[in-house]
This record gives sequence, structure tokens and C-alpha cells, in this order.
Amino acid sequence: MDSPPDTDAPDTPDVGIPPLLARRMSMAEQYEYLRARLTRRRALVTAGALAGGGLLSGCSSGPGTAAANPATSKVPGSAVKPFGRHLAFGADPKTQMRISWQVPFAVRKPYIRVGPTPGDLSRRIEAELRPLHTPGVTGVRLDLDQYYVHAALDGLRPGTTYYYGVGHEGFDPASSAHRATLATFRTAPATAPASFVFTAFGDQGVTQDALANDKVLLRQNPAFHLHAGDICYADGTGHGEKSDGYDPTAWDLFLKQTETVARSVPWMVTTGNHDMEAWYSPNGYGGQSARWSLPDNGFDARNTPGAYSFVYGNVGVVALDANDVSYEIPANLGHSDGRQTAWLDRRLAELRASDAVDFVVVFFHHCAYSTTSAHASDGGVRDAWLPLFDKHQVDLVINGHNHVYERTDALKGGRVGRRIPVGASTDPTRDGTVYVTAGGAGQSLYSFPYGVKDSYEGKVTDRESVETYHWTKSQDRHEDTVEWSRVRYTGYSFLSVEATAGVPGTAPLLKVSALAQSGQRIDHFEVRRG
Repeated sequence: MDSPPDTDAPDTPDVGIPPLLARRMSMAEQYEYLRARLTRRRALVTAGALAGGGLLSGCSSGPGTAAANPATSKVPGSAVKPFGRHLAFGADPKTQMRISWQVPFAVRKPYIRVGPTPGDLSRRIEAELRPLHTPGVTGVRLDLDQYYVHAALDGLRPGTTYYYGVGHEGFDPASSAHRATLATFRTAPATAPASFVFTAFGDQGVTQDALANDKVLLRQNPAFHLHAGDICYADGTGHGEKSDGYDPTAWDLFLKQTETVARSVPWMVTTGNHDMEAWYSPNGYGGQSARWSLPDNGFDARNTPGAYSFVYGNVGVVALDANDVSYEIPANLGHSDGRQTAWLDRRLAELRASDAVDFVVVFFHHCAYSTTSAHASDGGVRDAWLPLFDKHQVDLVINGHNHVYERTDALKGGRVGRRIPVGASTDPTRDGTVYVTAGGAGQSLYSFPYGVKDSYEGKVTDRESVETYHWTKSQDRHEDTVEWSRVRYTGYSFLSVEATAGVPGTAPLLKVSALAQSGQRIDHFEVRRG
């Protein structure tokens, strides 16, 4: 992402870290280095914010940054229009939903209205305002305060469609003037449905291609969507550094872009390297905690919000923060001190022991297996988590990071357990796990190694091996010759997965498809157990 335009802000301190120094510091060390140099500055708000449709952002502050005081807002509530609605499940998708949105100015008494019909929104629930302050940088950007709002809905009925509206003092979504802002969501059914669809991708950003992907995705009518990190690219470096080019207003544009889908489809995100925003907290996750309300059933929701789990129908889903184990980008390497991996082991065992769960899907950002020239594979992910995926027979792993679509054969112990060409079927209890890189959500695309052609449905160009590499703990590239790269596509795309419950005489099934931005199918395969 390009840096924001130069701005005349003589009273704003230059708080950048020299790039070479930043590369040698962890996220927490950068934070401590800069904290003493950050001083609170008056938030500068222009009259053009309202004229711009509410796109002047506002975000919640992490430790050591000054937050705007919501009580000081002089803008009347009737003039402030909410935007950027996005849903997420709570820990129990059958009874819990989290509704989040943004307002361009601080508001008083935010709330939601919810009910069974547009004319019956009798249930009113208070919401939490989370202001987020971004310090300015001389000649680059002014101080900025953004405002995110969150409401927790518990005690909902399973398998039920609800209407809702978001509001605050002076803005009632149930009024005739604002009735058009109402939206709907649906809770997970009490028992596994005959079938349902979920979608997934990573590396989205704010682009026309991202918007086009969202439109095709919405037509799949997904029960939920998995976002494998690198959500918005407000941080353009992706190294966990306090870059002067950081542009927090990109979040306003992103949430506005995504609202058409995320206001009705739970948008379950995890953390990519571009989501480590060093301006807000020692581990860089203060911004994520301000903008998203995710299930809090991971090992440490406060410090690692991108690690959590939920069950929908017969599918157990686990989200992980791969920054914790990445050898390629080590800014947060080891920040959980092994607790995330220990929790993963426990959680996978619990899901496998559940009679209600047929399939286990894990998603995170950095790739376990990819052959692109840009990032390839992360040895840290392999060392920490692949033994657990084998141990618990994980059915499907979804990654982003590499801006392409790539799919492996079934792998066990790092080796091909079974070749899975387009249209084939695999049994994880026998063959191993299939790994999918679904990083073609909207950011600029990557390429495969020189001479390695795309190979996808309708255009298969099989080859026995690919020359690639993986990242080592010393941050070196270890050259590899691999045989597991089965499907490759250098276009915008996303994953669509249909889960089918088993009936007497028929095993449960995951039908996994990859769709191009045009809607054309570029890959499909099946996962059957036992």
C-alpha cells in the first residue's frame, strides 16, 4: 500500500525507528523504545469527515497510547452515521453473535436493536465504544482517533434468523428514517444440518479485485467466512515494525468495502504479518482487539486474539496466530512462550473426541506448504504444528501469505501420502492432510518459480517436482525439490467448502472447491473419513 500524502503537522513528533534497528528488535522491544517518545496530541478532525460518508477512521488505544475521551465529542449523534458493520460468532455459534461497527466520531450510549422481524426490534443491548488513537508522524500524517463499537449477543436461539440495527444516542435504527440500515444474521443450527457452505481466503486489502471477490463469495451463501490474515494492509511493510508509512485510515475503507458481506456473514479473522501494528501495543495486536470481537476461548484472548475455536454443524474450526512460530518474519516469534502450541494440542484432541465433530479445519496465515517465489514455506510452522496436524488427523489446513492459489497432495510426516489430482477424493485417516494456500483475495498477485506453470481445473500441466525453498530458524532459505504441489493458479480466487453430514450408509463429506474471481471453478476435491 502506498504511504499517505505528506501533511503539514509541525507539532507532531517523529517517532519512527531506524529500519536496521527495527529489524533487530521484537515487537515488545520496539514498543518500549518508542513509548517514551510518544506524547499525546490533540486529535485533528476535519469538517470533510462527515462529507466523506463517515470514512474518517477511529480506533481503540492499546497500552501506552493516548485514547480520545468519548465524552468530549461535540458532534450531535443525529449527524453521525454508523458504517463498517461486521459480524463474528462467539464461542458458541448456536447461541452467540458479536456485532461490531465503526463511527466517524465518538458517540454516546451506543446500542443495538435486535428482534425476529424488522417491525419487532424490541430487544435493546448496550454496546461498548473502543476508541483507538494513532500518533502522528511529522510530514506524513496527523494524529488520528478512530471509534469502534461492539455488542455481545448471548442467549440466542439456534438456527434462527434475526434482524438487527446499530445505533447510538440521536440515531435510532428502528426509526423510519434509518430503517434501511437494518441487516440480518442467522445462528448455527442446534444439530448438524444436512449440508452448509463456508468460504475462506487471505490477503485481501482494499482493491477492486477484493471487492469483486466479495461479490462472488456472497453468492455462495456461506454460513461463515474464514479470513486467514493480512486483512487490510494499513501496515504496508509486514515486518512488525513501527513504519512511518502506516496508514490507519485504510481500515475505514476496508470495513466499508467488506460491509456488504460481513454485515450478514460472520467474518472470522486471524492474524497475518501485516496485522502486527506496532503503534498500539507491545505485541502489535491492540488494533486488532479494537476492531474485532472474536471468540475468547483460546489460550489468551487478550494478548493473542487471533487464536480461538468454534464448532459449526459437524465441522470444528481452529484459528491460529502464526506470527508466534514464523521463522521468516520473527517480530513476534515465541511471544506465547509455547502456550499456543500446547493449547492447539489440547483443542485438537477435544475436537477429535467429540461425537458431534466429523471434520477439523485449521486456518492461519503463514504457509506450511507453498512454492511461490515470494514467501514459499515457513519452517517455523512446520516445526511447531505439523506433528500435531498428523497426530490428530486434521482434515484441511487453510493458509494465506502467498498471493496465489496452491493446493498440495495429502501429506503425512512431510511426505506425499496420496496424490490428489483435481476431482479426486482423500481420507485423512489413511492419506494425511491437504494444505491449501488461498491468498488470492485481492492484493497484488505473486508468481511461482521460473518455468513452473499454473495447473488447475481445465488446464492441468502436471509436473513431477518443483524447485522451491522453506525458511529456517536462522532466517535462511533452504532450497527444496518438492513433489506435493498439485494445483497452482496465479489469479484472484477464494475457497468454498460444502460440509455434508453423514447419514446411515453414507460417510460425511467435505466438498472443497476453489473459485476464480469470475466464478469459474479452478479446483475441487473431496475429503471423506473412514
